Amino acid sequence: MIEMVVHGITLDPVSQMPIVVLKAKEDEETILPIWIGAFEANGIAMKLQSVEPPRPMTYELLKTIITEMGGTVERVVINDLRDSTYYAEIHIVQGNNTLIIDSRPSDAINLALRFGAPIFVEEEVLEKSGVPEPEEDDEKKKLREWLENIRPEDFEIGGEGNQPS
Repeated sequence: MIEMVVHGITLDPVSQMPIVVLKAKEDEETILPIWIGAFEANGIAMKLQSVEPPRPMTYELLKTIITEMGGTVERVVINDLRDSTYYAEIHIVQGNNTLIIDSRPSDAINLALRFGAPIFVEEEVLEKSGVPEPEEDDEKKKLREWLENIRPEDFEIGGEGNQPS
């Protein structure tokens, strides 16, 4: 498994769908873009920018529930890619028990950010994803550069579709 960090959120220029971009913690060349929903992207962006909602939103509520039940998110693992769909697991430690919960990557990432838990990606998922390596053709290099240069502050939270500012 490879530990990843959230590099940022951006919009697909064609579909206008949000993308969460993960970057390997130890190897800045390894990235994984995952297309996600607008609500989930907003949750990630709010946490990255340290925006506290006036009332608990879904991910804050889940954190409170897990914590009040004596648990903590130990890690999340993006563990599969099938038919263009990513799969993840949330590893929750509660006392001497570890619960492994099936999850969408976007929800798992949101919880990992709120608990300060590490995000891992199975190497096989990176291989299946087909993210271009730096030595590939110019179009793929442009895509990689675009994904690597995303900054959370380039995008506003909420509002009209999270358009770039």
